[in-house]
Amino acid sequence: MNKHKVLACVMGDIDLLRPLGMAGIPCAVVTRPRTMPRYSRYTHISLKWNDPWKKPEKVLEILLQFGQSQKEKPVLFYEHDALLKIVSKYRDELSRVFRFVIAETKLIDDILDKYKFHALAERVGLPVPKTKLLDANSESDWNNIDLEYPFIIKPVTRSPALWDPIAGTAKAVRIDSREELHKFRGCVAAADTKFELIAQELVAGPESSIESYQVYVDIEGEIAGEFTGKKVRTYPVELGHSCSLKISDAEDLAELGRDLVKKLGLRGVAELEFKRDPDGRLFLLEINPRFNLWHHLGAVAGVNLPAMVYADLAGLPRPARARARAGVRWCRVWQDLLASRADGIPLLEWFNWAKSCEIKRGLAWDDPLPLLFGGIWRTSSNISGYLTSGRIGHKLERIKQ
Repeated sequence: MNKHKVLACVMGDIDLLRPLGMAGIPCAVVTRPRTMPRYSRYTHISLKWNDPWKKPEKVLEILLQFGQSQKEKPVLFYEHDALLKIVSKYRDELSRVFRFVIAETKLIDDILDKYKFHALAERVGLPVPKTKLLDANSESDWNNIDLEYPFIIKPVTRSPALWDPIAGTAKAVRIDSREELHKFRGCVAAADTKFELIAQELVAGPESSIESYQVYVDIEGEIAGEFTGKKVRTYPVELGHSCSLKISDAEDLAELGRDLVKKLGLRGVAELEFKRDPDGRLFLLEINPRFNLWHHLGAVAGVNLPAMVYADLAGLPRPARARARAGVRWCRVWQDLLASRADGIPLLEWFNWAKSCEIKRGLAWDDPLPLLFGGIWRTSSNISGYLTSGRIGHKLERIKQ
């Protein structure tokens, strides 16, 4: 008899599904049509999809109908901020038909809203870069950003549908002068969208100086599992999304992560993202109290946080605690190729590096269909998207001119 008789309901991508599949856990997936998880051998059931940003009530309805149809409560896993907001807002309704771990409502609200996060950082003493809250409609705010150049501007809550037309695929926009600030303000005004923004001093150093502390804190407040890692490259090259990562062995990062988790009283899973400046100081950039793509890398390195969560909630023995093997690597091949070329890395050098990565997103010889079907569809869409974002990016290039 399969001891994993409780389903895992996975609202996320292939890098959240595979750690559960690796542990022999049967999964139902809630994800977009024609995406990789729908074709995985680890997927037992595929549920309908609705946009969690635009139709959260529809997502809730799909989840409740599915949960009610199961003999035993499934274990719910959620990736991305929009899904986190749904689980947090409707936790009482969802808890009747699902098992899940999640931080307290107020803490999640304070973390997701960067205005509130700024206040939380000051109250708790989080080591964040100097930050200025910015009302996009306030003449006074735009004229009184008392930060040293360069600094970055990013949205309070990052909704791709609203932010990408302004910044392309970048998470934030770098501002090097008052002229650039003036021109960026024009881009925001031209978008004709109501924005809440923050300006933050840029921590010196490349994106490879960004490091991550991943943790699962159980209901008793004990750290059940943890590991550290760092970015290798992002795309775009500056202020972009991760396209290659590796496990590290940074004890100072782990110690700081543990200390902050304790100060916050956090429960459940979380990523604390830091940037290390040239002097070795760690600055906290953001906290993501949800599951994420790092969990696949952690599982291959020996620390499977989603499997630990499942075991606790399904009443099974928790996997033995282990230390993640430093040096294990993950890459998103297409984007990493673009990032390496932008960095001037010779093609053969990049190819040898990518070939030796333990995880290539979507590619697994024992689970090939996600890449053959979902991957091909997404890659063709991504190529079109990057060409389009290049045109959008010309708006920001004009800021630099």
